[in-house]
Amino acid sequence: MLPINKMLLLACLCLPPFAARAAIDAALLKPLAGADPDARIEAVGQIAALANADATRVLQALQNAALYAAPDGGVRIVDDDKAYDPGTGQSGPLPDGADAIVVNNRLRGAVEGALAGLKLFAPEPPQRMAAALALQKSIAPAQLPLIRKALAQEADADIRAVLYLLIAAANLQSPDAALRLAAVRGLAPSSDAGLLPQLQRMLEKHPDGSQVEPDVAVRIAVVATLGEIRGRVQRSEFVGKLFYGISLGSVLLLAALGLAITFGLMGIINMAHGELLMIGAYTSYVCQWLFRQYLPGAVDAYLAAALPAAFLVAGAVGVALERTVIRWLYGRPLETLLATWGISLMLMQLVRTLFGAQNVEVANPAWMSGGVTVLGSLVLSYNRIVIIFFALFVVAAVWLILNKTRLGLFVRAVTQNRRMADCLGVSTGKIDMMTFGLGSGIAGLGGVALSQLGNVGPDLGQGYIVDSFMVVVLGGVGQLAGTVIAALGLGEVNKFLEPLAGAVMAKIAILVFIIVFIQRRPQGLFAMKGRSAES
Repeated sequence: MLPINKMLLLACLCLPPFAARAAIDAALLKPLAGADPDARIEAVGQIAALANADATRVLQALQNAALYAAPDGGVRIVDDDKAYDPGTGQSGPLPDGADAIVVNNRLRGAVEGALAGLKLFAPEPPQRMAAALALQKSIAPAQLPLIRKALAQEADADIRAVLYLLIAAANLQSPDAALRLAAVRGLAPSSDAGLLPQLQRMLEKHPDGSQVEPDVAVRIAVVATLGEIRGRVQRSEFVGKLFYGISLGSVLLLAALGLAITFGLMGIINMAHGELLMIGAYTSYVCQWLFRQYLPGAVDAYLAAALPAAFLVAGAVGVALERTVIRWLYGRPLETLLATWGISLMLMQLVRTLFGAQNVEVANPAWMSGGVTVLGSLVLSYNRIVIIFFALFVVAAVWLILNKTRLGLFVRAVTQNRRMADCLGVSTGKIDMMTFGLGSGIAGLGGVALSQLGNVGPDLGQGYIVDSFMVVVLGGVGQLAGTVIAALGLGEVNKFLEPLAGAVMAKIAILVFIIVFIQRRPQGLFAMKGRSAES
């Protein structure tokens, strides 16, 4: 057996000389210490293409003004009282005569882009896709080595497609006309609107009258590519407006559905309906807090508890309002309006006392976070998709209750002829209470949906009360189908008008339309069928 000292010597001889190995080729680092701006930009791109820890350290030091030019032509990274040489991997004192490398705006932009490009090598595909999409906003030829290296290692087909487009966008600035032509044609399948200004500039002229793009074939290809991208962007925008219009309509539908029962069927002008939405949203917040405190492992399931809880809490508040205040005001609309308006102020102040005046956050469950990408760049968020289907489910449930249950039969009987229903033994007072509770509970469900789209605050319901009344009046008092059509229609019209007239003018235009429409057709889209003894 060999002695211990000989074994240690043999092991040392077999180890690779890591300390002597240069971490980064000195030839790549030398231009950073030079005065040629183009060479420095090119060096940044080549160093970033290494995509290792040393490259990241050099670029971060350059960005933070911690990179110094040494008299020997190399660079040093200064950290406290030590100077690290990325060319040798050795640390030591900073050489005499070393000067900090001055970073101008152009070099700073190249470094920031290179550091962003290094995220193309992140372990998770969503991170790499986000980095590739971010690079589309400011791609430069100096980043080509890094992107090509990322493309060689990338296995995801969607990310590879974006990287191909990045290479084509960078080649638009190439001095080779053939390369520019290939780049323009390669961008034709893109749906990125951010490419349009860059391509449009290639068709412009310099102040002296000469073309920015001198090659005629390239200009012809630019015109064709612009047409394809614009057409694809317009289709994507149309589908996006359609989707977000349906999403807004679903929110309005959930907000107005309870009002369609309390106002449409019972004739109660409930100005506190918005606060019932707010109560449902705060119930979601309380359920989320309870799950975080006592069931942190199942916090994503808090919605399963929030939905029935919001329905019961808002419904109970509605029943209490009907039994204590509203039951004495039937047939007196002005007094009902004033009383419920005062109740809405009391409910808002109660919430401020309990939860504070600041908004609270209700986070989406993990399965509702993110979205699905369609048409290249349009992202349909999961939370809005879920709300659309949830609104359809609630509408179907309300229709079944009103048309297939004993309660629904009594509600329709009391609505059409209260006196006759009372003579036949229907407890109209009890039906009024249950109907108002049902409408209030549905408002609570709408509040749960609203909590998934933004922060929750005491004034949450105020933004939906007017729109809810407009939906109910436009659809036809007491008509469920009319409420659905009016909500979705107003949502679509609002989303298509906003880009043209602005959000405020779109609201005004919709209000004017509804006023004119009601003047022409007071019963709304759908008139109530049947006869009433009170008419």
